[in-house]
Amino acid sequence: TRWLPPEMLNQSPLDFLQTLIVIFGGGLPDNLTWDAITSATPLDEMRTQLEMNKTISEISQSPIWGDYGARGWEWVGNWFLVGGLFLLWRKVITWHIPVTMIAGLLFTSGLFWLLDPESMPFPAFHLFSGGMILGAFFIATDPVTASTTPKGRLIYGFFIGMMVFIIRAWGGYPDAVAFAVLLMNMAAPTIDYYTQPKVFGAREDEHG
Repeated sequence: TRWLPPEMLNQSPLDFLQTLIVIFGGGLPDNLTWDAITSATPLDEMRTQLEMNKTISEISQSPIWGDYGARGWEWVGNWFLVGGLFLLWRKVITWHIPVTMIAGLLFTSGLFWLLDPESMPFPAFHLFSGGMILGAFFIATDPVTASTTPKGRLIYGFFIGMMVFIIRAWGGYPDAVAFAVLLMNMAAPTIDYYTQPKVFGAREDEHG
């Protein structure tokens, strides 16, 4: 496989001095522009503003925010949701983990939002920002690492949703889907052990 260089850099390649200026000065020559610029995610921006003692009402006045999250991110979440519903329709995954994972997040974030709406974002913000919907349908449902029993999937998904909110609110990272899924992956064998359905016709040994 041969990777093609960016078109603009191929036309006007940077020399050594210009490269140093870009790295240490953050600027480009006049004949070039940036292809793209990375910036803070909505979750990171929200946390930063809250740490500056701003209220949710003040933060939401910024034009970067939409109805539920940052502008643009809402549509990303919606399309992840469409993809997840397609997997459910095709029966590639079952509803247990996605539904309970979303329910766990909405329940926990909604509870704390009711207690303090000026320092806790609205539950829909957590749902449509970051990797929550992606994780609920495409990551947490991995058949190898997720819980496999019907009851176990409900517990597994719900606790992932709860931990996503807990880590986002008080942990060291703005998003928490990956960490929450990994923690519950470790708990999945134990959950399966205690949620095994009874075999039809079997009964517990009687001790007399």
